[in-house]
Amino acid sequence: MSSLVSRLLVAAVLLPAVIGVVYLGGWWLFALGFVGGLIALHELYAMGKDLRPLVLAGYVGFGLALLGLELGGFEWMVAGILATLVVSFVLYGLSDIRTSATTSFGVTLLGVVWIGAGIGFLLLVRAWPEHGFWALMAVLFTIFASDTAAYFTGRAFGRHKMSPSISPGKTWEGLAGGLVAAVITSFLVLYKDRDEFLSIPEMLLFGFVVAVAGVLGDLFESSVKRDLGVKDSGRLLGGHGGMLDRLDALLWAGPTAYFVILAVT
Repeated sequence: MSSLVSRLLVAAVLLPAVIGVVYLGGWWLFALGFVGGLIALHELYAMGKDLRPLVLAGYVGFGLALLGLELGGFEWMVAGILATLVVSFVLYGLSDIRTSATTSFGVTLLGVVWIGAGIGFLLLVRAWPEHGFWALMAVLFTIFASDTAAYFTGRAFGRHKMSPSISPGKTWEGLAGGLVAAVITSFLVLYKDRDEFLSIPEMLLFGFVVAVAGVLGDLFESSVKRDLGVKDSGRLLGGHGGMLDRLDALLWAGPTAYFVILAVT
């Protein structure tokens, strides 16, 4: 089975389920984010095992961040993230293994901030009063459309490498195709609530900025994987790679979408 066919099959199975959970929201979406994020965090720590992450501290910090968000809001998500430092230091002090403290603390906290906060902001977008469902749908479909259009545009017209040292397959032509698709998708998803939520220029801005953030998120994960000497974060999702490979763009798109909405509403 080709990578493309595998990717399409996984998307066909997962996309309706994800849409259903996003529609339900609340604890259902929390559970999906928690499980998906925990798998992605496990993949990151497995890739970086030589850096000796304090895995238990990362899991605790991640759990506290999402649970704090669900029960108490944004401030308590931040408290959960900061608790990672405390738990990391305690576990490091109790350990009889002496590796670089800076490295262990750094990779542990990286996972919680990157994955925990990324998913947390996606939950915050869904929790936006009255318009949260369609706002999160716009994020999901904008990233999906951008990725798909960039893939096919890059294959058909790609000539100029965008970041050859990090992700040789990405081209400026693919980026342009992805951005066009993202802006159109954002406009179509959010048009129903025009002027009640975002104006038409704000919809276009939303799609553009979210897509750019998604590309940066993808490149960020690629740079981490390249540094750690791995191709994919895992094989859980077939042609999609691991869970972190599937979430990488969303982990940057979620915070970006939240702050764009916050800035213009």
